[in-house]
Amino acid sequence: MKNLKKILFITTMTLLVYSCNTETKKQEKENQTEQKVAENVNFEGNYVNNSYSQRKEGYDWVAVIVSKESDNQLKIVVRSRADKKKPTCTFDIIAQKFDKNTYTSVVQDKKVMFRFSENGITIETEKKEDSSILSFYCSGGASIADTYTKINEPLDETQIDKTKFSKVLNLQDVGFNISSTEKNGATQLSIFTFGLPNDFKETLNINNQIVVNAEVDDLDADGSPELVVFTKDSSNKENVYAYSVNNKKSMSSVYFQPTVENNKIKIGYNGQDRFTLMEGNLVQRFPVFENNVETKKIRQVAYKLKDGESSKKFEISKHTDYEK
Repeated sequence: MKNLKKILFITTMTLLVYSCNTETKKQEKENQTEQKVAENVNFEGNYVNNSYSQRKEGYDWVAVIVSKESDNQLKIVVRSRADKKKPTCTFDIIAQKFDKNTYTSVVQDKKVMFRFSENGITIETEKKEDSSILSFYCSGGASIADTYTKINEPLDETQIDKTKFSKVLNLQDVGFNISSTEKNGATQLSIFTFGLPNDFKETLNINNQIVVNAEVDDLDADGSPELVVFTKDSSNKENVYAYSVNNKKSMSSVYFQPTVENNKIKIGYNGQDRFTLMEGNLVQRFPVFENNVETKKIRQVAYKLKDGESSKKFEISKHTDYEK
């Protein structure tokens, strides 16, 4: 009897150990599969709201176009139907990776969440009480807050809004509306202000360039903001269009010397540069080339806003080369 109990005990323990090992291996395999799927998820593409399928019946619709900006950033563009009336919603932003399925950005000092599922994207504010800010970029009481479904085809080019870039910025009670469109084969950059006694309006032809971003800051700490628009040409070189608000009454252009003309930094420059505003400076970074071959060095250039003879201008305050 004792031998029988001993045999039963050993058999039971063996089965339990085998079962645990099998379950552990199964779980490890599932986790590896889940991790692999997560790593290979591609959020880039076109997403549409429910009324897109009824567009031929005259329904208005809104789409979200997602593209990669960098390893941890996505460019989120919202466009709508524009063939029969003015666009319902227009919105552009760069979103930062938060976790494997979520990207975030700050809009009007409020956190906005871009949550991806297997076949869709949901746009919402982090806090429900902030949701009204997502109506600012739409007309007729609409909002970009919604859930959109991914489609595996191009958007309807006969109906979609042709605006290439759109951004609204505010600082120190001055607002800026920046947009770019293609018209008669030419690319146009349009800028206008709101909140000034003499609002500024300007449209520039920027052929062979695309607008990549726009930022606002008080670069000379005089109580009035500066607007800086960044464009990129077909050779992957960025350029700067800048404007300064004058005592919150008007706005005038700021001179920026193109990098290819600036003797202090042009040696080794071959494009691939990126600009941003940081701590009161205009900052530029680009890889350094030697004999048309990219080196392991990055050049960082800081510009300060200075008073010129006829207008304000950017001057280099510091530039440094460092290893990647």
